[in-house]
Amino acid sequence: MKKGICRVIICFLLCAGLLPYAAALPIGVYHNRTNDGNMIALTFDDGPHPKYTRKILDILDEYGIPATFFFVGENVSYYQDTAREVVKRGHEIGNHTYSHPRVSKQSDAAFREELVRCEDVIKQVTGVHPKVFRPPQGSWNQRVYEIARQRDYSVILWDLDTLDWAHTPSEKIANYILENAKSGNIILMHDYHSGCCTTLDALRMFIPDLIEQGYRFVTVSELIQE
Repeated sequence: MKKGICRVIICFLLCAGLLPYAAALPIGVYHNRTNDGNMIALTFDDGPHPKYTRKILDILDEYGIPATFFFVGENVSYYQDTAREVVKRGHEIGNHTYSHPRVSKQSDAAFREELVRCEDVIKQVTGVHPKVFRPPQGSWNQRVYEIARQRDYSVILWDLDTLDWAHTPSEKIANYILENAKSGNIILMHDYHSGCCTTLDALRMFIPDLIEQGYRFVTVSELIQE
């Protein structure tokens, strides 16, 4: 069977829930990456935000850990100083499209434009060429995968969703992470919020406990290279 046809069938079975999630992911798509070094990746979507991104950076600095920030291009253009600060403090930047659409519902041309526009503004503002891409809402399909791979992106999903965007209480987020943490986790959080932000307190609750348990925080790119 040709590779292209095989991939389409696998994608269909995955969406239909007929294959285990991890087993069905094509090469270059990750929701975790099991390793022998107790490494996990902390990721933040939808920023940069002029208030919350900087507060998150301060918390990460306190514990001396890196993270990956999946930027929305529009927000990079609005908050350029904050975007540059993320790079200055040694964190990884990923592509999260220019305007945060549901890319699996877009045409090839529309999605490619979203990807390239975000890539271009990130390079223009920060000097960084992102190499990891996260589809908004985790919505991807074979076309999204192929276009992202054509531009040399790894597609990054997650296996622990904190639901912090829904203002989930900090204690609940922390307990969820601590109860489900394992080597290779990719943790989904957000640094762009409307209204109350429970992310900050949650970070202070679970980061020190995970470090004490022997987990090591790395960027997504470091994690998937293992």
